[in-house]
Amino acid sequence: MFFIPAYILILAVTIVIDYTAAIYISNSEGKTRKYFLIISIVSTCLVLFIFKYFNFFNANFSLIASFLHLKYPVKFINIILPIGLSFHTFQSLSYVIEVYRGNQLPEKNFGIYSLYVMFYPQLVAGPIERPQNLLHQFYEKHNFEFRRVSEGLKLMLWGLFKKVVVADRLAIYVNAVYNNSEHHTGLSLALATIFFAFQIYCDFSGYSDIAIGSAKVMGFELMTNFRRPYFSRSISEFWKRWHISLSTWFRDYLYISLGGNRVSPYRRYFNLFMTFVVSGFWHGANWTFVIWGGLNGVYLILEIWLNDVREWLFKSSFLRIITNYVLPILITFVLSCFAWIFFRANSLEQSVKIISKIGRLDGPLFMDSPTMIYSFIGLFILFLVEFEEEYSLFSISLLNNKKMAIRFGTYIFLIITILVLGVFDGGQFIYFQF
Repeated sequence: MFFIPAYILILAVTIVIDYTAAIYISNSEGKTRKYFLIISIVSTCLVLFIFKYFNFFNANFSLIASFLHLKYPVKFINIILPIGLSFHTFQSLSYVIEVYRGNQLPEKNFGIYSLYVMFYPQLVAGPIERPQNLLHQFYEKHNFEFRRVSEGLKLMLWGLFKKVVVADRLAIYVNAVYNNSEHHTGLSLALATIFFAFQIYCDFSGYSDIAIGSAKVMGFELMTNFRRPYFSRSISEFWKRWHISLSTWFRDYLYISLGGNRVSPYRRYFNLFMTFVVSGFWHGANWTFVIWGGLNGVYLILEIWLNDVREWLFKSSFLRIITNYVLPILITFVLSCFAWIFFRANSLEQSVKIISKIGRLDGPLFMDSPTMIYSFIGLFILFLVEFEEEYSLFSISLLNNKKMAIRFGTYIFLIITILVLGVFDGGQFIYFQF
């Protein structure tokens, strides 16, 4: 409402439609249940289409009409996308679908259901919660627990570090290079692409940590949204670790609905590809996002085809650490970075030119000394923490160490690092635009 007061009506409309539809679905039988489900899905998605996709389709239809020398009278609409529209739309849809499938009883309390859709920690950028996990928590009494509040605050502190020290610091270099890509070399663009991979990860996972931590402080448990995705050894593993709430949403409500893997191999490949194309389109009304999603779908299909070769390559050598960990992690990261080019580029034309330049890897490298130094410091701290969380080689837990001196020393270190190295004019979270 602070953003645009009238936009609260959008939430109100979707809440009323889905709340009512779920009750009618529960009280109906046969085809009538499906009709109410369709009404709910179409109505909710129509709001998303008007605000997010209307101008995209309108622009493409206009281009086709121009190519065919036809008149195209439909005008563009000048509206601003409401913050987090895609997130609470999908959360509403999951509720109605779960009621239809019989996995969730309809919520009779209108206030409780509204709170489920509008729960403030995760309203604007997730995690996209399921009704089975969140609704019952609104009926439970939440007493003060020091341990829970402490864990929530520590998670928020770590999320803030990832956002202002790593993501927003990396954004300075990434924006400088990508927004003027025609003036930069392949080496600079390659580094900017790697930086963007960590920028978007720390920006979005940082938000998720803050959202999950703030909910935990109040006594609510939200689902994990990220699990150190850049330690993944395959693209399929990457998507089990990256934006988990969205990945599982598309798996449960689109991929499985298309037939999942209970069909012929080629139909399975089609289901995978379409799921990722739609996922890309969910992120934004631009062909770059569609290509990004489709590219990840192609990666997964190739991974299935090459699975036997991959197993032989990564397990037959005596260099187990290299073939089982370093090499697959490196390959997965490079493939992800290549796809991120389309995600970050402003247009398909720019993305093609950037890829062409990176392919040559010519120099010199664009340097911004303070930004580079602070960026690598932030990345180094991030790597140390996540490496220890992933492999537990040294059994050192700084934020949760049993020794108070180490624990509080870590708090103070993070706070000082945030204050000294943090960028506090870095703008909003990237995923607010989705």
